[in-house]
Amino acid sequence: MSGAQGDKQDKGAPKDPMVRFQSYLHGGTSSLLSVLPTFIVFPVYKTVFRQQIHISPVHSAVGQLYKEGPVKLYRGVAPPLLMRTLSGTLLFGLQDTLLHHLSRTSHNSNSSSSALPALAGFGAGFVEALVFTPFERVQNVLQNGQNDSRLPTHKSILVRLKTERLAAGFYRGFVPITARNALGSALYFGLKGPVCAAVSGRGLSPLAASFVSGALTSMTISLTLYPLSVLVANMQAQVGGELKGVRGCWKELMESRQWRVALLYRGGSLVFLRSMITWGIATALYDQQEKRSG
Repeated sequence: MSGAQGDKQDKGAPKDPMVRFQSYLHGGTSSLLSVLPTFIVFPVYKTVFRQQIHISPVHSAVGQLYKEGPVKLYRGVAPPLLMRTLSGTLLFGLQDTLLHHLSRTSHNSNSSSSALPALAGFGAGFVEALVFTPFERVQNVLQNGQNDSRLPTHKSILVRLKTERLAAGFYRGFVPITARNALGSALYFGLKGPVCAAVSGRGLSPLAASFVSGALTSMTISLTLYPLSVLVANMQAQVGGELKGVRGCWKELMESRQWRVALLYRGGSLVFLRSMITWGIATALYDQQEKRSG
């Protein structure tokens, strides 16, 4: 929990190393163990992606995947599995490292520390976007069925993207990804502690309280930032063609949705469910590991 973690940082500041290795280890472990649900629900994620790109109802998206066959159903699953594990390692570990240093600064200046978990999360989310935008780019290209013939493999995509300049290749969509990840991480680390404390008061076990806090916090974040995910998917799905800025892509996206919020959020319910499960598990596992090591 963020609040408890902040207290732990203050009390243990003299003992803590500059880089808190255990937080990186626990973040990676919890994310790795939550990969199984990610793998199981990947067809759901791919269905949502098709809805985001083609504005199609769920039965139409499922029909597309059915016609492509089971062999292509898991095309594009490797990047999110790898990214999920490495991202959790970086996100939890770096947030804890930043929180440690911010806590010492706050303690020395006698300023409030209640916002520090969110501030550390914001910084960790920014670095996460910087490191993992290329992973998401490759993933979105792979999942777009229109790229199957000319870009059939990971290698062909990597070779093609290397020919583009960074803004059009590996870092296409970097600005909305940074906004989504930084804001999402700030909300996650800022809210999960208070939410966990609130649900713990209702008689839940620590493990259940951590799971519920992660799930509820994730649902809030997904609901708030889902339009950015749709924008990213549409910006990154294609390779080549006219390169438009974020504003131009957003305008084009909203015009394709007829400026209707309901169409913009098409497929969102599946994303919220998947996010609640995976982040609920990751939060519960991480908090339990932190308590045992503390």
